[in-house]
Amino acid sequence: MSAPAPVRADPFATLRRGLPDQYLTPEDIAVMFKVPKETVYQWHKKRTGPPGFRIGKHLRYDPADVHAYVTDRKTADHDAA
Repeated sequence: MSAPAPVRADPFATLRRGLPDQYLTPEDIAVMFKVPKETVYQWHKKRTGPPGFRIGKHLRYDPADVHAYVTDRKTADHDAA
């Protein structure tokens, strides 16, 4: 009998309770913001979404940067209203 697959951390925990101990993937960002994964890649290409960085060919996001991006967007939207 094989061991159960490890449970992946909930990406929403970044915005709710604290920072996970791992970098987020484009899939995590897509789930968090409820957008297609391709949208996340376009945000990165156009530099309009949360700041990401590449490790080799892999795109990753620092949870602290994502949290700062969300906070900044909330402030910008609040100031515009």
